[in-house]
Amino acid sequence: MVINGKNHKLEIEPNETLLDVIRNRVGLTGTKKGCDTGDCGACTVLLNGKAVNSCMILAADVDGQEITTIEGLVGPNGELDPVQRAFVNNGAFQCGYCTPGLIMAGRALLNENPHPTEAEIRQGIGGNICRCTGYVTVVDAIMEAAEANK
Repeated sequence: MVINGKNHKLEIEPNETLLDVIRNRVGLTGTKKGCDTGDCGACTVLLNGKAVNSCMILAADVDGQEITTIEGLVGPNGELDPVQRAFVNNGAFQCGYCTPGLIMAGRALLNENPHPTEAEIRQGIGGNICRCTGYVTVVDAIMEAAEANK
């Protein structure tokens, strides 16, 4: 599989999830394990550009596909993705556990719809749970990142 632009040739167990491979085999710990049942969105990554819950996907099913994790959003010179930068600008986090998943959901949304409405943003992050901040600053951040697309 290709994770953040790097080829990874791995022998995996049939029951290993993409989340476990990303964290335990590849060592990218930005993707978080939350509920492990696909309900919280902490493990959101991009699979061929679409947001998915990596805890719900068997690693064997993504053979040869493109996976982007939160670490893969950082540019070649260390510059933050516009969604990451907007999260910082808007203080769209507290404990930070949900932040990578929310950023990935926001990035996927903006990839598909560069200029979403507030309602579309709320729908786009609907699979991600935050227990600390609420969603006002998260929505504001994604709206700011969308403005950067103009």
